[in-house]
Amino acid sequence: MADKKARLTVDGLDEAIELPVYSGTLGPDVIDVRPLTGKGLFTYDPGFVSTAACDSSITFIDGGKGVLLHGGYPIDELAEKSDYMEVCYLLLNGELPSAEQKAKFVETVKNHTMVHEQLNHFYNGFRRDAHPMAIMCGVVGALSSFYHDSLDIDNEHHREVCAYRLIAKMPTIAAMCFKYSNGQPFMYPRNDLSYAGNFLQMMFGTPCEEYQVNPVLEKAMDRIFVLHADHEQNASTSTVRLAGSSGANPFACIASGIAALWGPAHGGANEAVLTMLEEIGDESRIDEFVAKAKDPNDPFRLMGFGHRVYRNFDPRARVMKKSCDEVLAELGLENDPLLKIAKRLETIAIEDEYFAARKLYPNVDFYSGIILKAIGIPTNMFTVIFALSRTIGWISHWSEFHSSPNKIGRPRQLYTGPTQRSYPEK
Repeated sequence: MADKKARLTVDGLDEAIELPVYSGTLGPDVIDVRPLTGKGLFTYDPGFVSTAACDSSITFIDGGKGVLLHGGYPIDELAEKSDYMEVCYLLLNGELPSAEQKAKFVETVKNHTMVHEQLNHFYNGFRRDAHPMAIMCGVVGALSSFYHDSLDIDNEHHREVCAYRLIAKMPTIAAMCFKYSNGQPFMYPRNDLSYAGNFLQMMFGTPCEEYQVNPVLEKAMDRIFVLHADHEQNASTSTVRLAGSSGANPFACIASGIAALWGPAHGGANEAVLTMLEEIGDESRIDEFVAKAKDPNDPFRLMGFGHRVYRNFDPRARVMKKSCDEVLAELGLENDPLLKIAKRLETIAIEDEYFAARKLYPNVDFYSGIILKAIGIPTNMFTVIFALSRTIGWISHWSEFHSSPNKIGRPRQLYTGPTQRSYPEK
């Protein structure tokens, strides 16, 4: 039931149109514009930046205040006190698990970490130099041909099984993308390790010797997973929901999210940070590039500073900065040329009045890019790791969509082409 009413007066209509107004638990009120259709009207909102296409209880963002909540819990508290498995449970179920619930959840995920052996051969269809995101998109879409025993989207148990499978298998698939591209043998998952530790050993381990997980890198990787787990109704999440509205299977829907995330305007931000650092090349050129960034007539931008959602400090960046400092100290990389450039840019962005006045603070992508580079992960794998992390958010939104009455997405348009005309005589 609507909390309030809005009245819209339109030239040419005899009476005003009454529109329901709804209030969420947090955030601005929303006007229900569905009554406009009956009057022959639609709203016009390119990019859907002023449109709520769904209601959701999973994540809330207030960009102006720098707030990001999962199930009501601030992201910085979750990153400090929780771990990725606990956040996965929270996003799927709306509540933090008890110790018993978490242990059962983790055990179930571990039981699904292996992929079908036949899937290993699927990778052979790709060129060795294929972009890992191209491989991941194809492999995830192909999962439905291996696990078609639980694709009834109206069956709650099937949806749950699919969620477990995707959470468990994405690190395996991501690591296989990396191993395939550099010609090393695939590493099977080890269920005695944590989620992040297992991913690191599948990435960097070899059959020649047992991989020893560095706890500092393990913690940093877990935080990267946590801080990228969900971000409300962004482009890729909305893509997953829209694909899901057609009744498509969950593996196809997640593959569509991966495709949307692949775009440089979305998931490629931390990769762009490393590209920028390589372009600068040397500490002696930092002032030159800072001046270019300040010049309104120069197209150069400092990547990883500011955020299109957060008009204040990115709440995820504080925790990621801490992990970044820990990783660099652990690996002794303070003198790495690119990382020295990054640290100098960080100092400038925080202290320079130009950047501070425009709230161009280092964001989560800036620090995650530095961490991944330090760990030894190539830049073309950055977005793959983003997709791995975001899978829990995608499948949580997909499951939420199918857990309540829904309808297929069908955006409208403002048509600007020719009016009806006759085919010309020849």
